[in-house]
Amino acid sequence: MAIAELVCPRTFQLHNYQAPPPGPGEVQVRVEAVGICGSDLHNFSEGSVGGTPARYPMVLGHEPSGTVTAIGAGVTGWARGDRAALEPPLYCYHCEFCMSGRHNLCDHVRFLSNAGEPGFFRDHVNLPAVNLLPLPMNLGFAEATLFEPVGIILHSFRFGDPKLGETVAVFGAGPIGLTTIAALRVAGVARIWCVEPVAHRRELARVLGADAVIDPAQTDPVKEVLRDTGGRGVDVVFDCAGKDDSVNQSIHVGASAARIVITGLPSEPLTPIDFHHLRRKEQWFFPVRRSNHKSEHALRLLKEQARRFTPMITHRMMMTDVQRAFETLESYSDSVGKIVLYP
Repeated sequence: MAIAELVCPRTFQLHNYQAPPPGPGEVQVRVEAVGICGSDLHNFSEGSVGGTPARYPMVLGHEPSGTVTAIGAGVTGWARGDRAALEPPLYCYHCEFCMSGRHNLCDHVRFLSNAGEPGFFRDHVNLPAVNLLPLPMNLGFAEATLFEPVGIILHSFRFGDPKLGETVAVFGAGPIGLTTIAALRVAGVARIWCVEPVAHRRELARVLGADAVIDPAQTDPVKEVLRDTGGRGVDVVFDCAGKDDSVNQSIHVGASAARIVITGLPSEPLTPIDFHHLRRKEQWFFPVRRSNHKSEHALRLLKEQARRFTPMITHRMMMTDVQRAFETLESYSDSVGKIVLYP
């Protein structure tokens, strides 16, 4: 069995390991595909994510799908050979927030791929049976890895609440931004602006459904969106970048009473906020933490609308190429969108 470890910034090593048999209540799965997330890239390039430092060696990867290979004692409903989406968080189920249904805020959550919690850049993993969801027959393993980012976007829609006919701005056309754009198009919004500095990502944003794309190196995105909207601004803003003052730009392009949703992870430990602009417009401001009870909805959406989302998967690579995969993402080379690895 093989595992890929991030042993220091920008350096992966592969080695063999032996997975133990599944314990009571657990299922062992062979990881067939795992997507690379922006937070994985933060750990690779910056040595931290969301204010939490990396702790080496660590095993990244939390967008997996796989095949059941063994069943632990007491598990029912699963059989060897079953195809599944694999949820990465392990909740306590008894804290205040789990008991109130807000599992993404669990006081004791163990999120596989965080420091000290090995993720899915390995070919076999044991998981509690509750962390498996059956895959729709029409979804391949690579396409199924999108269930995790789609779940995040559906969770963010609880706050942004995009409505038929509204206007929306999206900052960033990485995988989370692209997923947001595709889901907004399904939601029936009237017009989507996307702000993205990388040329091929702007083109991907158009493919996924953006009506207008803005290069912030060439023009002021705030002035551009306000000009297009007659000075009003947009109804909803999703900041999927967390870069180059995009948080405050999101506030400035939002109309009065706009919903401002922050799904991106700023690299800096402290992010300045133009509070008085936010206050004067009485905007709603929502930071997003992962997702909550949205995985089944995400799989259903992918089952019905996969073609809206899958164009973002531009590269499929073997786990042995994990170093090259991350270097490609870090440099935005080879017109990369999203990379899926095959352990």
